[in-house]
Amino acid sequence: QDTRMAEEDPYESLPTHSVAVHLAAGAAAGITEHCVMFPFDSVKTRLQSLCPCPETKCPTPVHSLWSIVKREGWLRPLRGVNAVAAGAGPAHALYFTVYEKTKGFLTNNTAGHANTWAYGTSAVISTLIHDAVMNPAEVVKQRMQMRFSPYNGSLECARCIYRREGLVAFYRSYTTQLAMNVPFQTVHFIAYEFFQQILNPSHSYDPSSHLIAGGAAGGLAAAVTTPLDCIKTVLNTQQRPELQAAGGGGQAGTTVLLKATTGYRGFVEALRTIYNVRGFGGFACGLQARVLFQVPATGLSWSVYEFAKFLLGFSEGHSA
Repeated sequence: QDTRMAEEDPYESLPTHSVAVHLAAGAAAGITEHCVMFPFDSVKTRLQSLCPCPETKCPTPVHSLWSIVKREGWLRPLRGVNAVAAGAGPAHALYFTVYEKTKGFLTNNTAGHANTWAYGTSAVISTLIHDAVMNPAEVVKQRMQMRFSPYNGSLECARCIYRREGLVAFYRSYTTQLAMNVPFQTVHFIAYEFFQQILNPSHSYDPSSHLIAGGAAGGLAAAVTTPLDCIKTVLNTQQRPELQAAGGGGQAGTTVLLKATTGYRGFVEALRTIYNVRGFGGFACGLQARVLFQVPATGLSWSVYEFAKFLLGFSEGHSA
């Protein structure tokens, strides 16, 4: 029976199930995912913010990125990358570890389309923990990414946010983040396991299948959750537009000045403001940039994770 199980699922027979391996591989994957494509994440934040910027008039995310570089310098699209790297390491270490352990428990370390519910459940549990760690880093990152951001560095930004808005500022978008990331990660993990079952049914270490399945799963999940990501950005950046069309859901008409001095207090207020200013189209802002970020980012993330898990598990097995 053991021989038959090893033939059916050789990948699961590799010594890659220790917590230390998953933590290290997850941290490496998270830092790679968020840092390599970070400039396009900056573009996405600019496009989703309600503060007008020249990038909204560019035809593609690549043009928007070039616009930022020309106006503000080569390093401007990287502002906030240290904050996201500091958060992504521990967040993704826990994220992948919880996912792997929960998936293994629910599926008894088997693979296949019949386990879809287990993949989805594992994704939800891992997302709850990931977002609790990552949300403060997301707030700092997006404040740093904004045009005319007044902060000299991520630590200064975090201190200013805490002094002016309190600890609650770092978790103002947490429920929205969960509302976005629970479906995002559910689609992401289910799609990844689905594509893996098609491209790599033996579940052996196969770099090309991990790259393709990860990229396809990330792009699909990013596309369907962009409206919630727009709301999250508005809550994180807390920027009010100076002008708003009176009535008509952001259509042309009489404009009135917005004199509000307080920030957005929650999901509904942010949703309403996006609709009033930009109409339904406002919930698709940054879609191209978000998908362009997620496809290579998640592809690289899974590639790095699976490679690190394979390498560290192999070393661990030989040292045991």
